[in-house]
Amino acid sequence: MKSIALLLAAAGIATTAVALGPSAAVAAAPSADISGTWTTSFDSQVGPQSYTYEFKLEGETLTGHAKSNLGEGDLRGSIDGDKVTFVENLDYQGQMLAITYTGQIVSANEIKFKRDVAGTGGEEFTATRK
Repeated sequence: MKSIALLLAAAGIATTAVALGPSAAVAAAPSADISGTWTTSFDSQVGPQSYTYEFKLEGETLTGHAKSNLGEGDLRGSIDGDKVTFVENLDYQGQMLAITYTGQIVSANEIKFKRDVAGTGGEEFTATRK
């Protein structure tokens, strides 16, 4: 009986040791540096659009400027690993529109984006490094 109690106690210690292993902190993947000029073209609800984005990354804070054939505006967002999010404040025909972007960095020269124009939906496209 004593040997069974010792065996169960040893198993409990081993289980505790295993349980502590996975809870150790795992280092987060560093964010990719997407600073620089990126371009894209796509069809939208208001016709074809061509964009140039100037991104500047400081830590995880993303700032920059977006310019298209329909207008331009500053942008601000963040990057976390391979995930990119930002809001472009577009001056479209004298009216300010907030365009929300979510993206995934596919490679050093390609980001796949989805955008939402002022809550009304939007487009999916790929931007490439210039």
